[in-house]
Amino acid sequence: MIDRLEKEVDMLERHLQVLRMVIENEPIGIVKMSNETGYPHHKVRYSLRVLEEENLIEPSSQGAITTERTSEFVDDLDGKVDDLVDKMEAMKIDAAAEAE
Repeated sequence: MIDRLEKEVDMLERHLQVLRMVIENEPIGIVKMSNETGYPHHKVRYSLRVLEEENLIEPSSQGAITTERTSEFVDDLDGKVDDLVDKMEAMKIDAAAEAE
């Protein structure tokens, strides 16, 4: 169960790194992203597809670019991550209390 969560967090980290690259270098293509991140092309392509499905990026003839929704997502991201960290901390505390 925890292994699955760890894989999901790793994948989310990759998606966010790809999104960061689009924000900082738009338009940017798969090859450049793959070369700069070290992720294989197929993983970059998958992250781009996920980000496109979430309307955070869109394709252009020169590569991926941001959308109107990107800025709002980035602005809300820290708060959402903080909420997740708080939930994880609460789970950790609950598990320690149950062990006693």
